[in-house]
Amino acid sequence: MPALATHLSGGPPTLHDRVSARLAAEFLTVPLGTVDRCVADVRACAEHLGIEATPEVVERVAREHLLALVNSAPPPRSPR
Repeated sequence: MPALATHLSGGPPTLHDRVSARLAAEFLTVPLGTVDRCVADVRACAEHLGIEATPEVVERVAREHLLALVNSAPPPRSPR
């Protein structure tokens, strides 16, 4: 499986990069941009609420959001 290039600055990967890469590998049907946006939104929401945005918390909540997104997709249409 090819590695995902999610960090372009050349420095060490950030919390966002590590969490996004793990979730992108888990949710292959979700576009990478959507995964990145979800991780960023969860982190911002946690910080806004005064919750420490640890990688574990951000990943757990973002995973639940992505599961809801995937599970809410309509089923494929059957051919007529």
